[in-house]
Amino acid sequence: MQHEHQPQERIESRHNRALLNRFRSFLKLEKGLSDNTLESYTNDLVQFMEELDRDVEAIGVEAIVNHLVHLQEIGLAFTSIARKRSTIVSFYKFLSEEEIEIRFNIESIPPVKPPKRLPEVLSKEEILEFLDALPLETALQYRNKALFELMYATGIRISEAIGASVNDILWESNVLRVTGKGNKQRIVPIAGESLEYLRLYIDKYRVLLRREKRTDILFLNRSGKGLSRMGVWKILREEAKKLGFKWWEKLHPHIIRHSFATHLLEGGANLRTVQLLLGHVSINTTQIYTNIDIQHIIEQHRLYHPRG
Repeated sequence: MQHEHQPQERIESRHNRALLNRFRSFLKLEKGLSDNTLESYTNDLVQFMEELDRDVEAIGVEAIVNHLVHLQEIGLAFTSIARKRSTIVSFYKFLSEEEIEIRFNIESIPPVKPPKRLPEVLSKEEILEFLDALPLETALQYRNKALFELMYATGIRISEAIGASVNDILWESNVLRVTGKGNKQRIVPIAGESLEYLRLYIDKYRVLLRREKRTDILFLNRSGKGLSRMGVWKILREEAKKLGFKWWEKLHPHIIRHSFATHLLEGGANLRTVQLLLGHVSINTTQIYTNIDIQHIIEQHRLYHPRG
């Protein structure tokens, strides 16, 4: 079942939208591609057109390479970047065969080479299976569930998670105020199911860990103090090991962040939106509200995040 709003409707240029629709018709009618493959091609090209924001004929090789490098910097898997390159090449070959003038030699688009060390990610199925399997009996287990759900729901860094305050959750908007590198702040939506576990932890179990200490630190250890990076890393691996996941040895908190970004991008989320959610752009809270449509960011997150 398709979304009510088709991905190509996000493209502002009518010209580009028309060319994409012609390409879609070609793939469906002449190539006989399945609906799923067709949507993958469409999402790849919508991301590409949104980022470059100009008529596709005016785009050169350098801009295409920069787009692919950008995807790699954000943490998208090599196989996905290679597929997106293949989609772009196929699109420009189609335009050339349609006698639409292209400003560069299509064969000059360089192949995507795997980086020396790929950012590791979990599949959607793996990470959701892990989150759903977490036990819920003790206060510490509810804390673990709330912590890992929040990290996957928002893509925040481990330092941002352990530094979060209960006052950073803006319940009326269902968002988290995150203080990132350089004390820059950003607003990140919290997906519905993850939000409910966070609420349950705060309402019922955090007070048991706080032990009458006065602190606004969100995630507490058994002594009522904040968690450490190493503490979170150990908890994550131990939980995955106890639950019998074969990949527990490679697990570390940053994999959750990489997985968050990869799953949104592979689902078709806007590249700029993901960049903002990850905090790769240095903007403070005021700029978020004055220069960026926060409602659009929330909608993109809801549409494309598996927990949305």
